[in-house]
Amino acid sequence: MTEPTTGEPAAAASPGGTAPDVTPPDSLVLRTGAFSWLFPRRGSLVAVALGALILVIVALGTFASSTGMSLTETLSGLFGTADPATVMLVQDFRLPRIAVGVLVGAALGIAGCLTQTLAGNRLATPDLIGVNEGATAAVVASVVGSSTGMIGEWWLGPVGAVPAAALVVLCAGGAGHRGHRVLVVGIGVSTVVGAVTDLVMSRQNDNTAGGVFLWTVGSLSGRDWSVGTPLLLILLVLLPFALAAGNRLQLLRFDDDTAAGLGVPVRRIRALALALAVVLSGVAAGIGGPIAFVALAAPVLADRLGGRARVPVLASGLVGGALIAGADALGRVIAPVEIPVGVVTSVLGGPFLLWVLFRPDRGAGRP
Repeated sequence: MTEPTTGEPAAAASPGGTAPDVTPPDSLVLRTGAFSWLFPRRGSLVAVALGALILVIVALGTFASSTGMSLTETLSGLFGTADPATVMLVQDFRLPRIAVGVLVGAALGIAGCLTQTLAGNRLATPDLIGVNEGATAAVVASVVGSSTGMIGEWWLGPVGAVPAAALVVLCAGGAGHRGHRVLVVGIGVSTVVGAVTDLVMSRQNDNTAGGVFLWTVGSLSGRDWSVGTPLLLILLVLLPFALAAGNRLQLLRFDDDTAAGLGVPVRRIRALALALAVVLSGVAAGIGGPIAFVALAAPVLADRLGGRARVPVLASGLVGGALIAGADALGRVIAPVEIPVGVVTSVLGGPFLLWVLFRPDRGAGRP
């Protein structure tokens, strides 16, 4: 027997005694034996459109270059008919970098969606509540004393993000409906950790400081399948849990007692959502650096596209992937010298942040 969709009011029984229709207006019920599934029409169309947009951006990003490579040379390198140097540049450097950018953006978008919904505040994203600063500190600490300026391993990102997130949640008194408190504490932790990171960098030699600085503003330079493959596997493993957590987080729009009465293990869902967000944002920061504003913008845009009936976990990931892939391609063509992706997102993210702060529905409980 199909149960009414949680969070939607059940319709009264018809006079004839037939079962009421409790299907949300934007959903289609799919049944297989004893199981049923609500298939969201609008959300599915948005996901397909965003997937197509990512493919277009990837195609454009493949041809975007600050080296002056022509379209014909790029196509020849893509299909392996050009000289070995061009083939290596396109197939071994450019394509993996674009793919890594999409994956990093997806991880940031999903993490931002979970933290925004968890705290009930659009500004409560990993780059504003201390998580990214913790990841940055761990990676920077790994290069202390190095003379090459090469950043540390990508897995140091979540290693640093976890204690930073734990500190924020502990000082804020939990990760429940305390969005402003989590945000204020996160900003404080970010400031302290960021100051310590700057102090460490200031004591390094020029080679190390220069190399690490490029990464700390957010950069995909030199990233290939050696980091893209682990990130893809992590996303494949964690995405189902993120979707399940997002489905349950819808009910946290009510108070805790109501959600618990509807069968939601409130504490476990919050802990799961926070853990997923910290790991995803930590891995993304470990690979691409602390890229700003994507975790803020992606869920907001996904929410506008897909509607507020559901927590847009998947759409947020797709929007995040499109944002970073597009920003990285833009940074390679708008100036003679390549502009790091984190600089591009920061320049575009400032006006977007003002729009979020001053939009008419900024006081809504759900992001």
